[in-house]
Amino acid sequence: MKKVGFIGGCEKTDFILYISKLLVEMGNTVLFIDASITQKSRFTIPTIKPERMYVTQYEGIDIAIGFQNYNYIKQYLGIPLSSPINYDYILIDVDTPNMAVNFEIEKCDKNYFVTSLDLYSIKRGIMTFSAFKEPTNMTKIIFSRNATKKENEYLNYITRECKVTWDEQSTVNMPFELGDQTVIYENQKAEKIRIRNLSNQYKEGLMYIATQLTGEESYPQIRKIMKRIERGV
Repeated sequence: MKKVGFIGGCEKTDFILYISKLLVEMGNTVLFIDASITQKSRFTIPTIKPERMYVTQYEGIDIAIGFQNYNYIKQYLGIPLSSPINYDYILIDVDTPNMAVNFEIEKCDKNYFVTSLDLYSIKRGIMTFSAFKEPTNMTKIIFSRNATKKENEYLNYITRECKVTWDEQSTVNMPFELGDQTVIYENQKAEKIRIRNLSNQYKEGLMYIATQLTGEESYPQIRKIMKRIERGV
């Protein structure tokens, strides 16, 4: 089992769903925990009977919404508290210090700081970092039409007091286009996870992150899956 944290105030629900979809298409079991303050997935992912806390399945992905920690999820699923939650990947969306603590983000196998370059996204991420007791390795995912070296240096400067060590070699620049936003909105209305109409740059970013999570040797498989998705097969 590999746990992956996605930290920050940038809107990332759909982004995590697309990564989850690639992982599922590779034959993995995936649990997406929406522990964000807005719990956007509660409103965009269809379910028959929404409750205060529930787990629903969406296109092969299990999605946990409204839970405060792992034990509540175990109780809901009928798993003994002493037993692990058995998924190949658990992806966790957090944007508050208390949820970062509750879901032990410091102990995740991989952590991403997902941010645009607006101050709200950046400072909400910094606020979440305040939960860290030890230096935590983090990879930046920057949503911007044209992220520059200067902007990356600014992120390093503004987070200099945080207990975060940046993996600069793995920084992901997501050149978010208006067309991508349109596709995301259309997918929400259709209640589908459709990747093929996203821009090539967005899809390249998704494949890059999926490769980081699954290992370099998996890239040919991920590329083959993406081509199949693009053909609508």
